[in-house]
Amino acid sequence: MSLFIKNIKTLVTCDDKDSVKENVNIFIDNGVIVNIGSEIFEADEVIDAKGMIVYPGLVNTHHHLYQTFTRNLPQVQNMELFDWLKTLYEIWKGLSPDSIKYSSFVGMGELMKHGCTTCFDHHYVFPRDTSGELIDIQFEAAKELGIRMHASRGSMSLSKKDGGLPPDSVVQTVDEILADSERLIKKYHDSSRNSMTQIALAPCSPFSVTGDLMKESAVLARKYGVRLHTHLAETLDEESFTVEKFGMRPLDYMESLGWIGEDVWFAHGIHFNDEELKRLAKTKTGVAHCPISNMKLSSGIARISEMIDMDIPVGLAVDGSASNDGSNMLEEIRVAYLLHRLSSSDKAPTGYDILKLATRGGARVLGRNDIGILEEGKAGDLFMIDSNKLSHVGTQYDPKSLLGTVGITGEVDCTVVNGRIVVKDGKLVGVDEELVVAKANEEVEKLISR
Repeated sequence: MSLFIKNIKTLVTCDDKDSVKENVNIFIDNGVIVNIGSEIFEADEVIDAKGMIVYPGLVNTHHHLYQTFTRNLPQVQNMELFDWLKTLYEIWKGLSPDSIKYSSFVGMGELMKHGCTTCFDHHYVFPRDTSGELIDIQFEAAKELGIRMHASRGSMSLSKKDGGLPPDSVVQTVDEILADSERLIKKYHDSSRNSMTQIALAPCSPFSVTGDLMKESAVLARKYGVRLHTHLAETLDEESFTVEKFGMRPLDYMESLGWIGEDVWFAHGIHFNDEELKRLAKTKTGVAHCPISNMKLSSGIARISEMIDMDIPVGLAVDGSASNDGSNMLEEIRVAYLLHRLSSSDKAPTGYDILKLATRGGARVLGRNDIGILEEGKAGDLFMIDSNKLSHVGTQYDPKSLLGTVGITGEVDCTVVNGRIVVKDGKLVGVDEELVVAKANEEVEKLISR
């Protein structure tokens, strides 16, 4: 399968030289960018990108797709994390295979319609009476949609009766979790260049899993060469929990369990102190920055400008749709830019800096060097926006920063993943959107009524 994109007005590459190319073409063959230049190629499919600005596909480094079914619930809108979780667990314990299927379609579809080409999802709720193959269902949905998918085998093993937050019906034993983790790695993890499916191991958080599960997950992950992920330093409540229960701050606790290094990234990372930031920089432990979720749950503001200066791996993320309440990386870019301008003034990252977090930064956090940049030899993942719109008048002087400073409020014109068009004229190509919406709304009603 080959794709030729001609007459591109502006190509923002996010490459090592921060190159912006004008009036170029891209030829993608078998999912890989073969040529960027003025040459003409025969291809199976051709796109005329006249007037279009083309960007690398966005990389989402932390999500909870199942939460698309619990957005905008009035009873949790003014809660902070611990109370928010305890309330929503009572709904999430009713998740079914069909709710996983359609929430995956909705969440990933919304990401794709807003320029995202790689999704990492952190699923950790496995109700006892459901199928054990919930992650398999997510991979099936991703394949149908055409998105590049990193899924995690998340988990919870510390219930309320043992001092954790989740109810008993959604926790599992360490043996159950490790057995399914190994199954999923063997079935889906593809470490080859340009792969479409990868697995990470992701026990949920210090307040929902045991130390034994953390240790054993790290051993298993390193045996198979997969990455490790969890929530950390998200709230002061979490900090108090680890100090009271383990006598350590969150990062110290995780390091004591073997959870630090280039194969580890944490979601949020808001409440790291100066010494901890230095440790993250030294070990190249990554952070998924979730600005909208952190604002909604009143969790705090991560020290992103300092992390960038210290070369800590940082990616951008939407977090769960119930704490956002959306799956829109374009919105995340603009909010991140504005939030850090407010908190850091002239030391804040630029709009282009935030774009790089959402592209090559996300790729780095996920351990990949084949996505997040538009250059020959990289994956054919990109999206396009039409510059000839009323909302873009006067924005032509800095296309690199456009997504942060001005922002894009609607769907992109085209999204391409692995050289395949997956969004065209703002609509999903791989699935019937109207049918997905109808089925998903039915499943929302079933879940809430349970």
